[in-house]
Amino acid sequence: MKNKYIVIIIILLVTVTFNSCKTLRPSEMFEVDDAYPVSSFEASKKEYVIKPYDKISFRVVSNIGESLFGTGNNQNGGNSMNNNRNQQGMEFAVEFDGLIKLPILGRVPISGKTVREAEEYLEDLYADYYVDPFVLMEVTNRKVMVFMNSGTNASIIEMPTENLTLIEAIAQTGGLTDISKSYRIKLIRGDLTENPEIYYWNISNLSELKDSNIFLEANDIIYVDSKPQYVTRVLREISPYLTLTTTLVSIYGIFFAFNK
Repeated sequence: MKNKYIVIIIILLVTVTFNSCKTLRPSEMFEVDDAYPVSSFEASKKEYVIKPYDKISFRVVSNIGESLFGTGNNQNGGNSMNNNRNQQGMEFAVEFDGLIKLPILGRVPISGKTVREAEEYLEDLYADYYVDPFVLMEVTNRKVMVFMNSGTNASIIEMPTENLTLIEAIAQTGGLTDISKSYRIKLIRGDLTENPEIYYWNISNLSELKDSNIFLEANDIIYVDSKPQYVTRVLREISPYLTLTTTLVSIYGIFFAFNK
């Protein structure tokens, strides 16, 4: 009876283990074939291009710094609210067709322009209403996604400025875990449906770190590989089967004892 019990356990273990790698690591993400090209990283010189559904912080001041609109300089609201608006501006959304609805101008096309191009474009339009208008814009919904622990732990990092680094993004998620591979960090950049660029970084030691702390772009994906933990996963997968087997063997033993 003992030998039968051991054989059943071995069969179940082998079946579950070799059935599929996905059984052991079902949450793995962004797998690539060995033949997929790994890009040589070069710092991007491209500016962010405004897209539909972006959120834009916007304000207009005169060339001498006098607030015109898009700030809190009005008779309504408290001083703290006004100061906040003076710093951040009013927020507007780029609509599905690439237009943005702004004071005085109404709906104007803005999608496809960089922030600098959009500012210059709007300054020309507002010049019909103000002397030397100065437009300040910022895209406020730019983000970076960070995945850890085989994709089971995800974070979205807002990046209102251009200077968010790889190390800062990881730090904002709480840092690496005890199963993270600090020597294998995958950066995915570009449209996921059109052959995105893939880079690998090693931040396990200082000599590698100096080349790894790069500036991120909006919509970058950081994926930190993790240790496989096969033993833990196998035990977790087979535990229901072991429970069932133990129950069946116990029932068999009871009946066998009664039939003696």
